[in-house]
Amino acid sequence: MNSRTRSRFIVAFLAPAVTVYGVFVVWPLIQAFVMSSFRYRGVSRQSEFVGTENFRRLAADDAFWQALRNNLWLLLFCGIALLALGTAIAHAMQGAGRMARVLRSVYLFPQVVSLVVVAILWMFLYNPSFGLIDNALRGLGLPTPEKGWLGDSSLALPAVGVAFLWYALGFYVMLFAAGIGGIPREVFEAAELDGARGFRRFWGVTWPMLWSVRRVAIVYVAINVMNVFTLPFLMTRGGPDRRTETLLTYLYEQAFANYQFGYATALAAANFGLVMGLSLMLLFLFRKNPESART
Repeated sequence: MNSRTRSRFIVAFLAPAVTVYGVFVVWPLIQAFVMSSFRYRGVSRQSEFVGTENFRRLAADDAFWQALRNNLWLLLFCGIALLALGTAIAHAMQGAGRMARVLRSVYLFPQVVSLVVVAILWMFLYNPSFGLIDNALRGLGLPTPEKGWLGDSSLALPAVGVAFLWYALGFYVMLFAAGIGGIPREVFEAAELDGARGFRRFWGVTWPMLWSVRRVAIVYVAINVMNVFTLPFLMTRGGPDRRTETLLTYLYEQAFANYQFGYATALAAANFGLVMGLSLMLLFLFRKNPESART
């Protein structure tokens, strides 16, 4: 096969996928950026070109900055927790004991449950009247929040974060378990011969060799958390006092409650830029494995 025939074959092979991606991803993205420069209510074809007015309004919008702070808080909290718990559970699953078998059986359960069901489940758990959490605290003689977990402005966001953590954890356990399973057994055997066991073996051997998995996990956490919508929307509607508002719940409010589709599209464009910028920054920061640089 000559180079021209090979090039034609590659183009023909990729053309359907590229066409579908262009029609359903690239073209709507371009339309969104165009719409962000208009004042448009979404109920008629009438629209008014306003240039960068929507973005100037966005920069002065306190609710937008509050939502961004909430997203970043969730990113920090859930990012650290997902990486730590995901690695710990994945490592515990490598054993042959009963606990390891139980973990392998149930760790993906939250992932197969609909997010709507997850939101309803955690709303029941947090219910101040009959919720399992408050009843357990009362049974232990401990205080419970007067306004409930989701009604207290200082507790609502951590409560939503815990629900998101419970739902998302299984994927990261699977990711780290695959990474640990890909480490050659000879490496662990050599470490044991050198006297490295338990936590010492994990910290000195397993953790450094999970560099590529950690890199993927960190970027994936950033993308997921910056686009979180369903749980805060269903559990709190962004309240109380916008303490659980996220960028996408605020976007939904502006588009489908206030009918300001032009402004909502500017929010979507800003969120797209933030997610892309954050992802590229993380990829740049974690572009090199420090362990390989030492060697």
